[in-house]
Amino acid sequence: MRSVLVFTSLFTVAIQILCFADVTKLAGEDRRVLQDFSRFHEVHSTSNLPSTIVALCAGDNGRLADPGQKWNATCVITDPTLPGKRLIWAAVSGEYYVVHYERGGIDHSFHMLVAKLIKNDAKPKVVWRAIGGSLKDYAAFVEALRSGKLDDRLDWH
Repeated sequence: MRSVLVFTSLFTVAIQILCFADVTKLAGEDRRVLQDFSRFHEVHSTSNLPSTIVALCAGDNGRLADPGQKWNATCVITDPTLPGKRLIWAAVSGEYYVVHYERGGIDHSFHMLVAKLIKNDAKPKVVWRAIGGSLKDYAAFVEALRSGKLDDRLDWH
């Protein structure tokens, strides 16, 4: 059983590494805004984000764990009340929100969400979604965006 789990984990990582491709679905104007990282400031708590932005990333129970909080990181659910996704960091600039989070399970993955929330709008607009590796901060995100280390070919959640 252990060898099957190890093989499955290695296979999942290998597939994710092989699947990275150029970003294809991000509009040029949005890309220019995102690459100007001096405009963005990082936040490290879901309480620093609008609830409508958090909802775009939240797990099935509608929650997104903060960094360092307990969450269900594996496919073995030890506590069904815990979220299955966890915030790594987010960055904010005016109406733009960039959220980097991880999703637990056998296919543990790292996600990027870019959304715009314009004042007086009830719902944010998803600008772009991608999957890639764990990025330590916004500058690492900009570098991954420039170097094609994010995959936006599928609708990742």
